[in-house]
Amino acid sequence: MATTPAVGSLTVKARQILAEVNTGASSLSFVGSGFIVLCYVLFKELRKFSFKLVFFLALSDMLYSFFSIIGDPSTGLFCYGQGYNIHFFCVASFLWTTTIAFTLHRTVVQHKTDVEDLEPMFHLYVWGTSLVMTVIHSIGNHRGHFGAWCWTETGRAGKVVHFVTFYVPLWGAILHNGVTYFQVIRMLRNATLMAVGISDRAYQSDTRVVMRALNRWGYYPLILIGSWAFGTINLIHDFIEPGRKIFWLSFLDVGTSALMGLFNSIAYGLNSSVRRAIYERLEMFSPEGFGRWFPQGCKIRGQQQESELISLRILDQQ
Repeated sequence: MATTPAVGSLTVKARQILAEVNTGASSLSFVGSGFIVLCYVLFKELRKFSFKLVFFLALSDMLYSFFSIIGDPSTGLFCYGQGYNIHFFCVASFLWTTTIAFTLHRTVVQHKTDVEDLEPMFHLYVWGTSLVMTVIHSIGNHRGHFGAWCWTETGRAGKVVHFVTFYVPLWGAILHNGVTYFQVIRMLRNATLMAVGISDRAYQSDTRVVMRALNRWGYYPLILIGSWAFGTINLIHDFIEPGRKIFWLSFLDVGTSALMGLFNSIAYGLNSSVRRAIYERLEMFSPEGFGRWFPQGCKIRGQQQESELISLRILDQQ
C-alpha cells in the first residue's frame, strides 16, 4: 500500500487501518453477493422475475465491492474510474432494493400481476438514475487517494454535491422501503389473523409461510440504515467541523458501508428457494450421506416453501 500524507486529523497509520478494514469488509461482500450471482446462473429454477431483481441487486453489490478492493490506484484516469464506478454501483444497489419493495407492494397490496412487464422500466430507473447521479457527482469534483481507494476530496462544495447525489437518494430509498414494507406487513398480518381461525391445513401451512415472510421483510429497511447511518453522521460531522475527522466514526463508516453487499446477500438472497436448490443439488450427489448432516426439520418439502418475493396463496383465497 502506498504511503500518503494525512488527511484532516487522520494519521497515515489510521488511514492504512481504514483501508484494510475496507478491503476485508468489501471482500466479504464480494464473496456473499458473488455467491448469489452464481446461484442465479447455475440454477434454472431460480430464474424467475422475483429472484431476477435479487440477482441485479447482488450484481451491483458485487461490482461495488470489486471496485472497492482492486488496490491502490495511481492518480489519473484509473483513480477517476474507480471512484465513479464505486458511486455508480453503490447507488444502483440501494435503488434495486426499492424495485423489490415496489414489486412486493404491487403484488401483495395492490393485487397486480403485471410486475414482469415493468422490468424495462426498472432497468431504466436504476441504471439511468445511477448514471445521472454519477455524472452530476463528477461535475466540479476531483479525485484523490483515501488509503487504498479513490474518493472525493473537494472541500465543502464537494460535500454538498456528494450529499445531493448520494445521501439524498439513499435516504429517499430508505423512506420508500420503510413505508412500503410497513404497508405490506400490515396487510399480510391482517390476512394471517383472518386465516388463523380456518381449520384447513393448507391455510395453516400458508400462515406459517406468511409469518416467516413477515419476520424476514421487517429487517429489509434496516439493512440500508445500518450500512449508511455512520456514513451520514460522518458527513454531517464534516460539515460542522471540516478538516477534523474522528477515527472511530470513520472506522464504523467504512466498515458498515463495505458490508452492505454481505447484508443484502444474506437477507435477500438466501431465501427458501435458494436453500432448496442448493439442498437438492447436494442431495443428488450424496442422497444418503448428505441427509444425515441435516435435521429433518431443515429438509425443504416442495410446495410448502414459497419465495418471499411472490404473492402468497393465502391472499388469493380470501
